[in-house]
Amino acid sequence: MSTETQTEDVGQRGVVERLRASPFLSELLSNRLALAGLSMIFAMVAVALYARLFIDLASVTQSQIGTNPNLAPPSWLSKKTAVVGEYGTFAFPFGTDIQSRDIFQRVLYGAWLAMKYGTITVGASTVLGVGLGILAAYKGDVTDNVIMRTMDVLLAFPSLLLALALVAIFGTGLWKVVIALTLVYTPRFARVVRGAALKVLEDEYIEATEALGAKDPRIIVRHILPNCLAPITVQSTLNFGLAIIDIAALSFLGFGAEAGTPSWGLMLANGVDQGLLTGDWWWSFFPGLFLAITVLGFNLLGDGMRDALDPRMRETVD
Repeated sequence: MSTETQTEDVGQRGVVERLRASPFLSELLSNRLALAGLSMIFAMVAVALYARLFIDLASVTQSQIGTNPNLAPPSWLSKKTAVVGEYGTFAFPFGTDIQSRDIFQRVLYGAWLAMKYGTITVGASTVLGVGLGILAAYKGDVTDNVIMRTMDVLLAFPSLLLALALVAIFGTGLWKVVIALTLVYTPRFARVVRGAALKVLEDEYIEATEALGAKDPRIIVRHILPNCLAPITVQSTLNFGLAIIDIAALSFLGFGAEAGTPSWGLMLANGVDQGLLTGDWWWSFFPGLFLAITVLGFNLLGDGMRDALDPRMRETVD
């Protein structure tokens, strides 16, 4: 075995050993609720990827009247429960809607839309909030006051109300919702990161680094940002579930997804308006179930990560 190969093996074993010895991972993996949340998230990610790769978007957005039975109840692939009609024998696990579209496929594709736009929203707000929070803490004085007072103004409004106001300005559509929610979530990251960065700046090694002639970008990237990753990770995880439910809420109110889009919020709105009063409960039940499972998964994982990073908080809650 060559020296390079031995070095790579030692390096890989070192990484694995450090991961096993990590108190954060050991604490997180011992939290059953966090593991349950992580399992839910992995399941939804798998569903989203499957929908993106194997489900035809046209079949879940366009009307299927004449191809599928209309408002068929949930049925499985068997002679007893399959829907029999003039178009043949069908099996629809989640039933069909008023446009004869398969709700099962629409719900699965809705997972892809939720993960896609939720990731973009949380990613953009994280980058903006982290940048503004570190800048406010590092520069201080006027810069700190201007940034944080602006964040305070945005935080003074209820998040959904502010998002509705911004969407009314930008216009409807999922991308407009993403922009609005990014602006709504940015102040939360900025406040959390600013507090963490101020604690880091009080440490003596920061002064020593400055005395050695380190430039501002190096201090921020090499020293401040890595020590702020814990609260950033927890806040991002919790905000992911919040972003998914807010996107669904805005679509439910008619400000998000366009008509025909397999968005969970829009399916819930159509099901409530046209399905519940007529007894077609499946139209809104299954999108709501998937939405609840996804949000619950991110909340459980976020709480578990918070407890693992700060055990004192868990002890206080207990």
